[in-house]
Amino acid sequence: MGCSYRLDTKNVNKEIKDMDNKKLKIIIGKGSCGIAAGANKTEAVLRALLPNVEIALAGCIGRCYLEPIVDVFAYDGKKSEKLTFVKVCEKGAEEIAKFVTGAPNNASAYLISDADKATLESLQCIALKNCGIINPEKIDEYTASDGYKALTSCLKEKTPEEVIAEVKASGLAGRGGAGFPTYFKWDAARKNAGDKKYVICNADEGDPGAFMDRAILEGDPHAVLEGMAIAAYAVGASEGVIYVRAEYPLAIKRLEIAIAQAREKGFLGKNILGTGFSFDIRIKEGAGAFVCGEETALIASLEGERGMPRLKPPFPAQKGFMGKPTNINNVETYANVPFILRSGGEVFAAFGTENSKGTKVFALTGKIKNGGLVEIPMGSTVGEVIYGVGGGIKDDKAFKAVQMGGPSGGCIPASLIDTPIDYKSLAATGAIMGSGGMVVMDETTCMVDMARFFLDFTCKESCGKCTHCRIGTKRMLEILQRITKGEGKEGDIEALEELGKLIKEGALCALGQTAPNPVLTTIKYFRNEYEDHINLKRCTAKSCKPLIAYRIDPEICKNCGLCKRACPFGAISGEIKKQPFTIDPKICDACGKCASVCKFKAVNVGDKWS
Repeated sequence: MGCSYRLDTKNVNKEIKDMDNKKLKIIIGKGSCGIAAGANKTEAVLRALLPNVEIALAGCIGRCYLEPIVDVFAYDGKKSEKLTFVKVCEKGAEEIAKFVTGAPNNASAYLISDADKATLESLQCIALKNCGIINPEKIDEYTASDGYKALTSCLKEKTPEEVIAEVKASGLAGRGGAGFPTYFKWDAARKNAGDKKYVICNADEGDPGAFMDRAILEGDPHAVLEGMAIAAYAVGASEGVIYVRAEYPLAIKRLEIAIAQAREKGFLGKNILGTGFSFDIRIKEGAGAFVCGEETALIASLEGERGMPRLKPPFPAQKGFMGKPTNINNVETYANVPFILRSGGEVFAAFGTENSKGTKVFALTGKIKNGGLVEIPMGSTVGEVIYGVGGGIKDDKAFKAVQMGGPSGGCIPASLIDTPIDYKSLAATGAIMGSGGMVVMDETTCMVDMARFFLDFTCKESCGKCTHCRIGTKRMLEILQRITKGEGKEGDIEALEELGKLIKEGALCALGQTAPNPVLTTIKYFRNEYEDHINLKRCTAKSCKPLIAYRIDPEICKNCGLCKRACPFGAISGEIKKQPFTIDPKICDACGKCASVCKFKAVNVGDKWS
């Protein structure tokens, strides 16, 4: 992350001056993204230089590319004002401290731009409503933002059937990937008899490039706890479990704090709010198996067994954890529940489309300018997300495709950029909504290699229980590996299509059934790239190392020697101003460092056998 973020707005110094002589409070974004960008160092500087100013933390507000983010609030007894500073490294923190103390400063260089501010203000957040706004480690800030009002209302004013009816009216579908109606799961768990019932939160977020659940747990854990408690009341459960991957230590820490605070305030535990309803929650740390994102595999892991899917029926609502009726939803699903019960199902249903209600959180990653989290109404188009909230493609390259739904999803090409983001429209392209990962690809991305990457992931993560997934994905991966090495042969594409179809039809669980999606969709939309790899031994995107070669153009080369110094393999020979520089293809690893340092663009990448 760079330290300065030059402002393109006017009168910023006036804005700063207007905040003088007011009581100040500073909030630092300390989600995982903010901490990774240096928020701990930023905080240390601010605390050292401003010992008398209140400094608090918040989670991720979604604009990860602007981290570390620092908000300065000023209050004069009548109204509050806020200035947002971005990409605040230690030097930026010093400038903000100077501004706060009235010393000459350059704090305006770190103010958020008009464009980023407008984008932030335009987002309509429900699941992310409090993320980046409140301190996730302070329950009082959650209750001050209407927290636990929905639970209180449900326990004191609504029957379980009325709660389920409100969820049904909202049209809320599971945000974990399948998009199954939430009310139906709740209703089934309620109607199935059992001396004990459970509510489980699936926080085993394993898709590459996905971090929606992590951000919610880090930024607003009480929303998830409240949603789970409401679900428990609706289905008649007395015990809840949050299954969260151990790779999320900050999320686990803040969940532990939130659970302890909720118990202390009487929102969890025995006889909640004096209503006679008892419900408590514990945390189970998962070992990081992707397959445990599948609900029956998760239940098996909770029971101490190897995480492997089970045949359905019986469904978890019938026979789940410990053989008892169990309701499972993911983090984002539960985070939406307090809003629905507080505002009414029809308010939530007003967002989105006829068949896909509400909003959806997505993680924007890959070749995108403004990476991070975005919550949008269902029905927004792919292009609106990528070029609107995402700011377009990095380095202004051409948009090529976006992988939706992670390894279980599919590829949507640039020609379908106007596709609405809803369950039906995405399914028609061959992709799926998934949990919300969006990996953006530009013209330099090889679609064959991208398919190989995702299949390599699913192949390694296969639990091995069924032959179709265990063996089928391995055979598909072997073919893709050969193709990307220039060893593809006639019939490989057809073999991939046939294997993909057989795996989809025969795999035991949804993860196995969807594993071929990245391959099948890239063949569907980018078949020419597969054919080029096989027939011409050429990578269209100039990405697959075995099929490309770097060469130095002697007519452009200035004989400066930068490329030779940068080469980690000693593949470049020549002497400055004496002997022309050349690349030995037998030694070159095609890492591209020579091209990246050449100021004259004399290093070109081309087909290996051209």
